[in-house]
Amino acid sequence: MKENNYKNPGVFPIGEKNDAFAKYFVGQSYLNMLSTSGVVIGNVTFEPGCRNNWHIHHKRGQILMVTGGKGWYQAWGEPAQELNPGDVVSIPPEVKHWHGAADDRWFSHLAVEVPAEDTSNEWLEPVTDEEYKKL
Repeated sequence: MKENNYKNPGVFPIGEKNDAFAKYFVGQSYLNMLSTSGVVIGNVTFEPGCRNNWHIHHKRGQILMVTGGKGWYQAWGEPAQELNPGDVVSIPPEVKHWHGAADDRWFSHLAVEVPAEDTSNEWLEPVTDEEYKKL
């Protein structure tokens, strides 16, 4: 992982270190909750090389709206796709996936939770360094 001086890549403040979910990330992420009622929206910022574990949103989808930097999204069994400011990814319910920063750039996206009832997240295995270095 290359060292980078901090520069907020997005348009929203990065918030605090995402310690509550740190065990589901490789590297350091930050979370600024923009909305917690109705439609839940979090601004998630990733340091270079940071990515979340594979995970599944049960009974609800998620929309990622890229606001800054460079990152990656990958659904299980599909090639990874590069993410840049202005990109939007709609993730259907029950799709195993991960997202995170490029190895040399900060990355920021809004994570929008599609409203649904009786939802849960299933956090799975980390994206290995071997998998990540193939990008």
